Amino acid sequence: MTVDLYLGDCLEVMKSMPDKSVDAVITDPPYGIGLQAEKFTHWNGKKHNRYSRIIGDDSPFDPTPFMGFRTVVLFGANNYSDKLPIGGWIVWDKTLGKHDAKQAHPEMAWCNKKGVSMFRVLHNGVINDDSVIGNNQPRFHPTQKPVRLMRMIIEKFTNEGDTILDPFMGSGSTGIACVQTGRNFIGIEIDPDYFKIAERRIKEAQMQPRLDFQDGLAQ
Repeated sequence: MTVDLYLGDCLEVMKSMPDKSVDAVITDPPYGIGLQAEKFTHWNGKKHNRYSRIIGDDSPFDPTPFMGFRTVVLFGANNYSDKLPIGGWIVWDKTLGKHDAKQAHPEMAWCNKKGVSMFRVLHNGVINDDSVIGNNQPRFHPTQKPVRLMRMIIEKFTNEGDTILDPFMGSGSTGIACVQTGRNFIGIEIDPDYFKIAERRIKEAQMQPRLDFQDGLAQ
């Protein structure tokens, strides 16, 4: 399996990519909500650090450049659904079925496959699947997705050996999930700090033996 990582503007990098070199786009783009990430802190195991701001989150997201692939999964699409064709939806239930007012709200992703899929992976503030159940790692990005969630989505919508593009790679969770499931990965990130984090995390994943994960679809 191959991993190719690019630091830069995804729209510029994608211009140099050969046609039909990507089977799926799976990403969590900045979608214009103006999240003030730099006001939040995260625990890195030693001290609290502030997140870097999310570049591009001050402008509306245009999904058009990412629509011409066999499989497309776009998180946060309920914020720009008026720009999308009819498709399917992924619901990320963060509560493991324990619904109450104190629990985190679900997140949604649009998919160019019909139907609705639900995945249940714990995520509530500092309590998240990667830190509690999975790799015991801190959060590196304000909108970081659990690796297990990305692995479940990848296994449902793609095939082993496919090439997956994440044009807004962030801290690299999609890339780690690709390494763990035998998919080729192309990651692009415009922020140098997040790029370094993703590069390190993915390299660490590549050094680990591949395991047979028992994730599966909750519903």
